[in-house]
Amino acid sequence: MNLLRRALLASIAAMIGWKPSSAKEIGPASGEETVTQNEVEKSSVTPRHVLCFLGKERDLSPLSDAASQAIRDFATGFSIDEDYSQAEPDDRMSQSFAVCWDRVEADAWSPADEEAVADHQSVLYVLGPSMAQAETVKVSMLALRFVERLIDAGAVAVKGESAGIAHGLDRWRELIRQGAEAIEAADPLAEQRIGRLAFAKRPLSVPGYLESVGFHLVGLPEVYVPETAGSERQVVAIMDAVADEIAGRGLEPTLKGRHASLSFDSTYEVDEFKFNPYGIVRLPK
Repeated sequence: MNLLRRALLASIAAMIGWKPSSAKEIGPASGEETVTQNEVEKSSVTPRHVLCFLGKERDLSPLSDAASQAIRDFATGFSIDEDYSQAEPDDRMSQSFAVCWDRVEADAWSPADEEAVADHQSVLYVLGPSMAQAETVKVSMLALRFVERLIDAGAVAVKGESAGIAHGLDRWRELIRQGAEAIEAADPLAEQRIGRLAFAKRPLSVPGYLESVGFHLVGLPEVYVPETAGSERQVVAIMDAVADEIAGRGLEPTLKGRHASLSFDSTYEVDEFKFNPYGIVRLPK
């Protein structure tokens, strides 16, 4: 199945069922490893951004022209998807955005944003380049600049398809502002955190855990927190703290300090945009 089609269909669903598969898992106590096919396959998988922009006119040219100019100006490797972009409404968008709105940040979207989705008249999809791990933060900051450019050109709603995350326009503008400040301050840890807040989705549910999706877009493994660890907001705070620890201290010290394990037993197939080739940090129950 076409990869963008997979992403679009996945964003319609509120939950994706857990599919157990063989994988490598590293436990901090034993240090034992078992390497299986998933571990071999992961090395050839690289993340990429897929961005969805909704327009207010039955004419793609305002958004597509702005996207083409952004690609020429700074977004090398990005491209417009001609197959799925359309100069007409997509009646699945209200349902898709309803699933994808960020439910962590207060006031991440408003009734006006919902109305803009319902009333949209065109859809533009943009594909980012495949990213090596060392380039993920840089490219994610470029993706934020891309979002800024298209909002300025008249996009009325924006969604990151790679993780299934949507913010209202005011929240996108705030993330764009924070990203620009982090770049100006030459603070790569802040850039990574802002890229994670912009393009990752959390929390989603798998049996026994709440999970992140999309941390690979800034070069990090996903984080699974036991659902008994607290409220959803408390669990999200733990997820974010673990991600910050990995970014600041490194993976192995974080695994040891948290008594966590690294697994490659993913909910997602290796050819899906949500598959994380850097694995899953699973906190103990």
